[in-house]
Amino acid sequence: MNDTTTKKPRLKTSAMIASIASEGQVTRSAPFGNALVELARARQNVVGMTADLGKYTDLHIFAKEFPERYYQMGMAEQLLMGAAAGFAHEGAQPWVTTYAVFGTRRAYDFMHQAIAEDNLDVKIVCALPGLTTGYGPSHQAAEDLALMRAMPNMTVIDPCDALDIEQMVPAIAAHKGPVYARLLRGNVPAVLDEYDYQFELGKAKLLRDGAEVLVIASGIMTMRALEAAKALEADNVGVAVLHVPTIKPLDTETILREARRTGRMVVVAENHSVIGGLGEAVATTLLTAGVTPMYRQIALPDEFLAAGALPTLHDRYGISTNVMANTIKRWLG
Repeated sequence: MNDTTTKKPRLKTSAMIASIASEGQVTRSAPFGNALVELARARQNVVGMTADLGKYTDLHIFAKEFPERYYQMGMAEQLLMGAAAGFAHEGAQPWVTTYAVFGTRRAYDFMHQAIAEDNLDVKIVCALPGLTTGYGPSHQAAEDLALMRAMPNMTVIDPCDALDIEQMVPAIAAHKGPVYARLLRGNVPAVLDEYDYQFELGKAKLLRDGAEVLVIASGIMTMRALEAAKALEADNVGVAVLHVPTIKPLDTETILREARRTGRMVVVAENHSVIGGLGEAVATTLLTAGVTPMYRQIALPDEFLAAGALPTLHDRYGISTNVMANTIKRWLG
């Protein structure tokens, strides 16, 4: 029997792995891969390493430019981290990519013992952080920041957009020691260009001011906070947004300075579990310093998250722009 059914063309992406960019939003393609190529042109000791995910972490751009400095380790994340440690011992600066769940969970002990304990100069850059895929608990890294914050010697970065990533690469290359950075891949929104922004390792940046609410955010939630702040202007609600790209070490000085301003509710927004991430780090900072504003947190719940279309999941778990804006309005009463 001949199959005469017309087959539909396969889509290159789906709502489960869709770009986090809003419709019509300006984006830049593969900011990490392109920035790493620029770095490698100036630094001969830079090598790129991945666990069968070069194409999906934008490292394929590096591989094309520097094939002799690119190492495909296969689906073996523990081997990937161990080999990266070996390269670092020999004077190379390995840039390791995989998905955040595989790097932080499957290879945690190798990262801890082989890289962090010896304070080696390895840069671990992981895609699909938090809820940036709809593929369910197996691929959703909702607890990666908690795991990495707890690891001694590890610097932890959660960039917001293309500009953050482009500027992050040379900054963490100049830092001696292990770094874990979340990665936004593919067509990444360009948000911070209009805010005269410059990434500085260990520094938070006030992007906009406001009298009623201070949102302290990292990663894609900084983008959502800026969008929610613009939406709330229509209700005469002034929302300040403090972007915190470096989760560890935390810029406690800037956070305390902004949180001490009277009359503002403080909201921490993060694409991470409510446990162990930026929210708890900020709360500890405030309480230790005796600063006690009205405090709220927008984060993912302490549960295994559902699978489904990404926009639907962001609404369901409260990290979309509209839900975030409505939540802040409700808290203000």
